[in-house]
Amino acid sequence: MWMRQSPNCAPSRLPPHPQPEPVRAAGQAAWRCLFVLSSLLLLPPAACARGDIRLSTWNLEWLTTRPQGDPALPADVTPRTAAELDQLTAYARRLAPDIAALEEVDSPELAARLFPPPSYRILVTHDAVVQKVALAVRSGLTVVRHADVTALDVYPPTAPRHLRTGLDVSIGTGADSLRVLVVHLKAGCRDSALGSRKAACRTLLRQIAVLQDWILERQDEGEAFVVMGDFNRQLAPDDPALQALAQNGPITLATAGRASPCAQGSYFIDHILAGGPARDWLQPASLRVMLYHTDTQGNMIHLSDHCPVSVRLSLP
Repeated sequence: MWMRQSPNCAPSRLPPHPQPEPVRAAGQAAWRCLFVLSSLLLLPPAACARGDIRLSTWNLEWLTTRPQGDPALPADVTPRTAAELDQLTAYARRLAPDIAALEEVDSPELAARLFPPPSYRILVTHDAVVQKVALAVRSGLTVVRHADVTALDVYPPTAPRHLRTGLDVSIGTGADSLRVLVVHLKAGCRDSALGSRKAACRTLLRQIAVLQDWILERQDEGEAFVVMGDFNRQLAPDDPALQALAQNGPITLATAGRASPCAQGSYFIDHILAGGPARDWLQPASLRVMLYHTDTQGNMIHLSDHCPVSVRLSLP
């Protein structure tokens, strides 16, 4: 069974639009509640419902302490400083998820710096890339780890670089058990036609086929499941990528038609998809985005090029 927590309150969802409306930021609060009609409102933690489970996904942008010039890193990537790690830890504490999908994590030790034991258990994929995906799970929850979804690395074994694999776990027991897959898909096909000749789009299409197979297995088994992480794709109900994933049964895209205040009002590329019984558990008005502090000039402090995205589930 689940240990239920009372999560902090955060931005509510935006109404859907053919094109996402820009979101106007107000104030310098690190944690803001996104209100309808694209305004921001700060609400206290007590405003959120109790007895819910908070799921989050957070791309941490090269969370590594490898020195600049390390052959595994691009030339412009610098290691995280102790001060940056402290800041990220403070945001992680404010985020307070029950389950957090993490992307671009170099090691379990760095993930544990943000989500430390004994409060959290950290799981990280076994692949050799620097930008691994990981999961932080609140202590007290039953966790069963399945084999990494290595098929998401569609490059041949002889390729000089490899893609990120998926992290596959079951959390909880009984009727409210949840299967979770954490992904970080190929960049470069954010809004291009999925069937284009663009190499990145061809690669992403192959990864979507892998996700299709994983989702089909969950649906055949009647499991409640979520797929969350950095899809590097502006998914929408009319996008062939999402339509392909829903080909064998309905799934709910929590970010559908919403504009992200972290990305100057553009569509999300960080997503949480729910399928099976989890579609009924997903609270439709629970989409949240955590923003970073702004500096004295009003510019958002750059700790990552992504902001944490969260939803809440009401378990049976």
